[in-house]
Amino acid sequence: MNINAELLQFFLYKKLVKKKDVEEILSETARLNTTVREYLLAKEYTTEATELEALAEYYCMPYIEVDMLEIDKQLFDMYSLDYMKKNKFLPVSVDKNGVLLIAVGKPLDFDAMSAAASAFVGPVDYVLVPPVQIDRYIDSIAAVIATSTALNDLNAAGNDKLFAGRNKNGEQEAVSSADDVVNNPSVRLVDSIIKEAIPYRASDIHIEPFEKKVRVRYRIDGDLQERASFPIEAYSAICARLKIMSGLNIAERRIPQDGRINMRIGGKEYDFRVSSLPSVYGEKFVIRILDKTSFRFTRTDLGFTDEENVVIDKMLMRPHGIILLTGPTGCGKSTTLYSFLKEVNVPTVNIITVEDPVEYTMAGVTQTQVNAKANMTFAAALRSILRQDPDIIMIGEIRDEETAEIAVRAAITGHLVFSTLHTNDAPGAITRLEDMKVPDYLVADALVGVIAQRLVKRLCPACKKRGKATAKEMELLGLTEPISIFRPQGCQFCNNTGYKGCAAVHEIMYMNEEMKGTVAQTKNLEQLREQAANNGMVTLWNSCRSLVLKGQTSIQELMSLNIE
Repeated sequence: MNINAELLQFFLYKKLVKKKDVEEILSETARLNTTVREYLLAKEYTTEATELEALAEYYCMPYIEVDMLEIDKQLFDMYSLDYMKKNKFLPVSVDKNGVLLIAVGKPLDFDAMSAAASAFVGPVDYVLVPPVQIDRYIDSIAAVIATSTALNDLNAAGNDKLFAGRNKNGEQEAVSSADDVVNNPSVRLVDSIIKEAIPYRASDIHIEPFEKKVRVRYRIDGDLQERASFPIEAYSAICARLKIMSGLNIAERRIPQDGRINMRIGGKEYDFRVSSLPSVYGEKFVIRILDKTSFRFTRTDLGFTDEENVVIDKMLMRPHGIILLTGPTGCGKSTTLYSFLKEVNVPTVNIITVEDPVEYTMAGVTQTQVNAKANMTFAAALRSILRQDPDIIMIGEIRDEETAEIAVRAAITGHLVFSTLHTNDAPGAITRLEDMKVPDYLVADALVGVIAQRLVKRLCPACKKRGKATAKEMELLGLTEPISIFRPQGCQFCNNTGYKGCAAVHEIMYMNEEMKGTVAQTKNLEQLREQAANNGMVTLWNSCRSLVLKGQTSIQELMSLNIE
């Protein structure tokens, strides 16, 4: 029996494929001259993580996440980073018996596994890990090395290079072209700072000038972490490099500017939104990172539970009305809206968006960007959109009375409208619309539902520690019987923060007839909350509380919501 047929029988046993598809898969893999696992992944019969777990059982190899491994980086001297990335393996550690542990991502590539083992004199054991995690880990190592090298070169550079862009009085001059900075080590430093942020999962990069130094910080899982600093003397070249890359006016330092950088890193295309702000010691830059190729989120990926998905299904099935997402900046409202648009994006409907700015491009959707200088505001764009025969409209944010009124009237005249608001909870969206002078009867008629969203940090799976809840914690959780909960600790895998990644919690208020009647009768926020709870709305507090009880987040994150 060949390996393809044997593996396919095993995948059938693991219920990754159905019996009726076996013959077709075998014939197609033979026709395309590919392996069963490559075909199943390409045709989305299974995910890589699920398939690797099955392969681990097939080859009797442990399956583990890279973050759970304690990797000895000194072993990297045996191989080049490029070789490890190409062949998808990592040397992990040597135990007391002299056995080398190697993490592999391609268990069927016996040549690569043999080559990895041949560089070590002694016995070798293997564990199976997702290959994408190997790539990310090696990229992080390479980026740190590149940043460190650029910093050393910058500190070792002579005065002529460090003071490039300054006149004889020591004052900063505008850099007129890319040639002025191309030979400066700060050019390589900017590139490595941007590239290093990707494997660290940073959402933003902050480059901040002070009196004697420039500080670089990454926002990771909601918190800013300092990554590097360098002399203030080199900041003129840093500014020039950033401005040239993002298309900003390099001669203008008195006003804020916005630009974009497009880069391909690790085989993926990224969009960097650059914002500059004049400060006492120079311009501060904040760079928002967007992965243009990775928007494949489903509702389950975004943290919606089965119960919440039932309510959202009812909302998305409505032919017209307005669906609002609320929450603070950076809580993932836009990402959730895009996931909804992806679901309703079919050839039979016309979808038009107006955004500030367009964060992800979607095939089959007409996307319009706000331009204040050209008087292309949300309200102006929305009026034009209504003449484009739309079925579904997405408005990036309702900011003023005019936009709110047009959006609500579009919702009651046969359009399905998606938008966002800044409110603390779902019922607060009703009072916010009424504050924007939208009549309560129009709100009751147009509103389909409101989803409030927050992000909370996930506990690091490698170091979270189980312990019995204290009396105070039991009181906060509303418990009468003692239970065990998990608390953050901190380790090398989470940069000693105790957290790794984020989870979304939601509060979904569906506008049924009872809720519409309450909205038309009262403006009291407490009465609206009470009616929403009676209709089955689970509050943000209780959604986060369930994650605490499941061991996914901590009491501290529950308290950070500041909502009861």
